[in-house]
Amino acid sequence: MTTVFSDLTAGANDLQSDISRVFAAQRETALQWRTSTAKERIGRIRRLHDAVLDYRSQIHEAGFKDFRKPAAEVDLGEVMPIIGEARDAMRHLGKWMKPTRVMPTRMMLGSRSWIKHEPKGRSLIISPWNYPVNLALSPLVSSLAAGCPTILKPSELTPHLSGVVGAIVEEVFQKEEVAVFQGDAALSTRLLDLPFDHIFFTGSPAIGKVVMAAAAKHLTSVTLELGGKSPTIIDADADIRLAAQTVIWGKFTNNGQTCIAPDHVYVHASIKEAFVRECIAALQGAYGATAERQKDSPMLTRVVNARHTQRVASLLDDATARGARVLCGGEVRQEDCFIQPTLLDSVSADATIQREEIFGPLLPIAEFDDLTTVIDKINAQPKPLALYFWGHRSERIDLVLNHTSAGGTCINNCIVQYLHGGLPFGGVNNSGIGSAHGHFGFRAFSHERAVVRSYVSTARIFFPPYGRTTRRLLDLVLRIL
Repeated sequence: MTTVFSDLTAGANDLQSDISRVFAAQRETALQWRTSTAKERIGRIRRLHDAVLDYRSQIHEAGFKDFRKPAAEVDLGEVMPIIGEARDAMRHLGKWMKPTRVMPTRMMLGSRSWIKHEPKGRSLIISPWNYPVNLALSPLVSSLAAGCPTILKPSELTPHLSGVVGAIVEEVFQKEEVAVFQGDAALSTRLLDLPFDHIFFTGSPAIGKVVMAAAAKHLTSVTLELGGKSPTIIDADADIRLAAQTVIWGKFTNNGQTCIAPDHVYVHASIKEAFVRECIAALQGAYGATAERQKDSPMLTRVVNARHTQRVASLLDDATARGARVLCGGEVRQEDCFIQPTLLDSVSADATIQREEIFGPLLPIAEFDDLTTVIDKINAQPKPLALYFWGHRSERIDLVLNHTSAGGTCINNCIVQYLHGGLPFGGVNNSGIGSAHGHFGFRAFSHERAVVRSYVSTARIFFPPYGRTTRRLLDLVLRIL
């Protein structure tokens, strides 16, 4: 069985020794797994899949201890994505692994070409605190599908859920296959000093830059799942009630601590009043009509800890000090890590909340008349991880899609792009590099090796010495390419 290591209980030297030993052992595994079959890889994924289901009640309990999160939300955000990812990989891995035949170009007549998908090798997954089980084990499914031994570093901010990750891995894998190291940022730094073959990081853009810089020292490839300020546009012809209910669900699930949650809303001036009214009704229907009822609601997840509570509260204080109007909510009880789900209006352009990703239960709402003005504002910010549009006019939808850039987009919905296993999930520039999920996750941990087998050697006609015949052949080739 693998050992779950902790830099809280082991000395620094012992921890470094443990890391080095596991990393060296995984090198041998990586060499062996280069020739692993689909059946062998599916077997590993199956064991992980079954263990997650076996640990479902422990995951529920840990989610409550770390977040006071309801069991249904734990299933939706932690268990279901892993199970879906695992089953998709088990169904399709044989097809993904098959070499991809490539037809010869005119220059390559007389040859046969294909792309061979080979494991990149030893991989590191650094996962965040907002969905600690899902964002550790879903990438692990992709790593196992590609045939890569892996080291996992879960977040120290959610010790109970991260502990379950360690217990699952310990039960299912040998340490030379998959190992978990528990610890703080210093541990991440130690791991990033190692020459991994691939790093998969989920977290903030600021830390993503640190990971990318560390990977550059070894020319290690990276997948960075980051975040950003994901905008939502509610156009004049939107289904107001459905839009409000869905945006409230997408925003306040996990208490706003979701990288693809709607960060702020632009609503057409003609329907703003009705939209706000429906948002308030949806909030109160889900969590209660008063701050006291919301605090006691078993449906409302808490902010992860006191530090993040203070951070979100300071965004609220700064916004209101600069003239923002609280439409509903606004109460903060830092000792309980409770911030009331809050809708804000008239937020000043110079408020901090307009620049920083909120990642909490605050939702600024602004009205617009001209859609191109909204597009200009979106393009003035770094490219977001998600963009949501509500409306039915195709020309308006195309205007937004063609004149903005985002990692992913939903039309008349939100969040659900994450659940679509056939789509790439990832950001663009500041919101991420590379893609995850399904075939795209398999490719993230795989090297696509180009192979050419020649049956007729046409290259020899271009061997030196170069004479008149060579130049005539080059002239001909340049005409027919």
